[in-house]
Amino acid sequence: MSLLVIRTSSMGDVIMTLPVLRSFAAAYPGKELVFVTKKPFDQFVTGIPGVKVFLSDHHGRHKGFRGLLRVWKDLRSMYHITAVADLHDVIRSKVVRLLFRMGGCHVASIDKERIRRRKLVRGRLTGSLTHTVERYRKVFERAGYPLELVPGPWMFPSAEERAVAAARTAGMKRPFLGVAPLARHRLKTWPPGKMEAMLRILISRKECTLFLFGSPDESAAVDEIAARVPGAISMAGKISLEGEIALIADLDLMVAMDSSNMHLASMLGTDTLSIWGATHPRAGFSAWGMPPENQIQIPDTELTCRPCTIYGKGTCRRGDLACLEWLTPEMVLQKILNKLK
Repeated sequence: MSLLVIRTSSMGDVIMTLPVLRSFAAAYPGKELVFVTKKPFDQFVTGIPGVKVFLSDHHGRHKGFRGLLRVWKDLRSMYHITAVADLHDVIRSKVVRLLFRMGGCHVASIDKERIRRRKLVRGRLTGSLTHTVERYRKVFERAGYPLELVPGPWMFPSAEERAVAAARTAGMKRPFLGVAPLARHRLKTWPPGKMEAMLRILISRKECTLFLFGSPDESAAVDEIAARVPGAISMAGKISLEGEIALIADLDLMVAMDSSNMHLASMLGTDTLSIWGATHPRAGFSAWGMPPENQIQIPDTELTCRPCTIYGKGTCRRGDLACLEWLTPEMVLQKILNKLK
């Protein structure tokens, strides 16, 4: 008998499943969990005891409605599914879980708190939304698998990749500082000029090795930042995802926007400072396991329009991006120096 878990995107959301997957493995040894995702996100969950990965090929065999029927048939033929935990709640996952429900499976799906989200961005909610990891845990509970979340880290690089990372950094000066200067949306990205100014001051005041991270699509922009910061080493597009995981695990500190790199670092147990703009930790996507003092943001009392977006999409209501522009290089620098002591 197997528990089917569905979460196919995005990277940060898949990464945040790790605490519940690890907790499931600890609480139910011998039980099988089938995790439906797509490449390259399977790398994050491969190797967890009891977890089998099923790859959904959105652009091939599993494309369209007929493809969803194939997903269902493939899963039925390969595993004995008795319960479904839908952590995604999109059209594709709804169709698959409906087919399993019609076959007699117990089904539970995530509550995305959509009404509370709308209230939050409209300034009508003073509290916080449930963190995504906790929402995932509740889905497991409703699916019949209550969990007590295990402490981190929740992600572990392979011994081979650790050795490669150690060889790459041999002779470099500690502390190792990682910075992921970009995010998918402008409303979540601290202006590059401010980031570069902060890093130049940091390098002049503190001896350290500085690595810059980003996706292959961001490599050109990250390389430009590195070119303007003497001593910075751009890793964007230079190493594999597995290599990046191993290097981040070896950092003394990671600085990131509200992005997948933030989640990646926190799951590896690396001390992580996160920079927030139009989005807000109260929306339930903060770095899991990191204390509130690791969040760098303009206080709500000074800027009441935050958050104006949940995911970073849209435009600034004020028109001046105050949530990001008001964050000075000195403010971020002091946080970093305090940590590196």
